[in-house]
Amino acid sequence: MELKNNIALVTGGASGLGRGTVEHFVSKGTKVAILDINDDKAKDVIDLLGSENVSYFNTDVMNEDSVKSAVNSIKETYGKLNFVVNCAGTGYGARILGKNGPHPLDIFKFIIDLNLVGTFNVLRLGSELIDANEPDDKGEKGVIINTASIAGYEGQIGQSAYAASKAGVIGMTLTAARDLARHNIRVCTIAPGIFDTPLMALAKDENKEALLNSTQFPHRFGDVKEYAQLAEHIVNNSYLNGETIRLDSAMRMEAK
Repeated sequence: MELKNNIALVTGGASGLGRGTVEHFVSKGTKVAILDINDDKAKDVIDLLGSENVSYFNTDVMNEDSVKSAVNSIKETYGKLNFVVNCAGTGYGARILGKNGPHPLDIFKFIIDLNLVGTFNVLRLGSELIDANEPDDKGEKGVIINTASIAGYEGQIGQSAYAASKAGVIGMTLTAARDLARHNIRVCTIAPGIFDTPLMALAKDENKEALLNSTQFPHRFGDVKEYAQLAEHIVNNSYLNGETIRLDSAMRMEAK
């Protein structure tokens, strides 16, 4: 499929990987609906790219009614939906047994709910609107792209909740692709390594340095534009389906 003259929904589109995707997709002729909870940052994106190209719906991806309302608003605004890019999510640093006791259970549940359940919630409701499209000349109705992490493959010290949630997204990818194949919808996942995002900016300098030392070539943090470029390629390449693609400079996380 092509980005030009189509409609995308991007969760977490007000910052980080999501914002990078919004900016790149708009530059390619896509109109984008941002689903986020940060009104101020979303306004900044709209001011930059123009309200004719970007719309914003304050949405809690973990809440069924909130996502349903946003998807209905996209239908009313644009008449269709072609692409979903799930970037909403966060992490939490704590060892399973730390200096202050066991990992807080409520926070573990929250991270799973946001990163995994939220992704599934938008995937399932977004796919219903995509399914209403007529197939294009290649027989496609749309594409869904989820965001995992290399932590979902090999773990990360003090990130059991985050790693578990992203492993769930990886595990859901092939199942989702098979479930939606009959509806002419492709599903892929991007598993980034360490990227220069607001979430990474919250990490301690010593932790960032340790992660940076694990990168290979190029030996640096990833740029959000590189995530967006891969998302575009997934959209363009009709034979990509059911696959999780690492985007990490051949980085492998060390045990210590």
